[in-house]
Amino acid sequence: MSTFIRRAFSYRNLLLLRSSSLYSRDLSRTIENPINICNSNVDRVFRIPAANFIIESRRGFAKGRKSKDAAGVGTMEVPPDVGPTIKVNAISQMEAAMAALSTELNKLRTGRASPGMLDHIIVETGGVKMPLNRIAVVSVIDQKTLSVNPYDPQALKQLENAIVSSPLGLNPKVDGERLIAVIPPLTKEHVQAINKLVTKSCEDARQSVRKARQKAMDAIKKLYSSLPKDDIKRLEKEVDELTKKFIKNAEDTCKAKEKEISQG
Repeated sequence: MSTFIRRAFSYRNLLLLRSSSLYSRDLSRTIENPINICNSNVDRVFRIPAANFIIESRRGFAKGRKSKDAAGVGTMEVPPDVGPTIKVNAISQMEAAMAALSTELNKLRTGRASPGMLDHIIVETGGVKMPLNRIAVVSVIDQKTLSVNPYDPQALKQLENAIVSSPLGLNPKVDGERLIAVIPPLTKEHVQAINKLVTKSCEDARQSVRKARQKAMDAIKKLYSSLPKDDIKRLEKEVDELTKKFIKNAEDTCKAKEKEISQG
């Protein structure tokens, strides 16, 4: 009760009360006749809106209050269920890591013909540099032969120069309005060099997946104060399971690529 009185009659509240003309009038009467402080005027003075102001001040000191809907019915605020959003974001980032891994592996030449092995080659035509797959269609004739058909036959020479200049070791030949590229067999040294690139690409994918996991865990930590511990633990476990799944997929993909390289 003493705390309530101190808060209600704080300096700020007294200033607001003092601005009331009714308060000033009653105060002057009290000063003129101090004895009246004990009579019935006291009841009249404290029945003025100032009494309501004191009550509202007390409410304002509460640590929190329930919100009310349009009908004035008290409602309890419930934190949103952000768990699914955290998982969706983590999955999206991990899938992006897998897509980047596939792109890098497709750039590597193996003993077999693959359309994607030419995608990263940059061709300059008409003063503009573009990826090869933007100006030509690459198709597989057989396991050892690629066909490169440009959209514009005038770009045939530029395509040939770009493929020869690439580190793939290909030497395409002109066949009418297309290029024919025969995939030469890989040497032992070439196989070892490519396998090192596969290993590096696999590690990069693992790191990307782990970064996605860490971001998800950081987001979960912010929920410690708003979600039950059981829900937090369940969400962390689900993110860990996703991490293991995507890392295994990356490793399996790289092992399959190494096998393809070794078989020529």
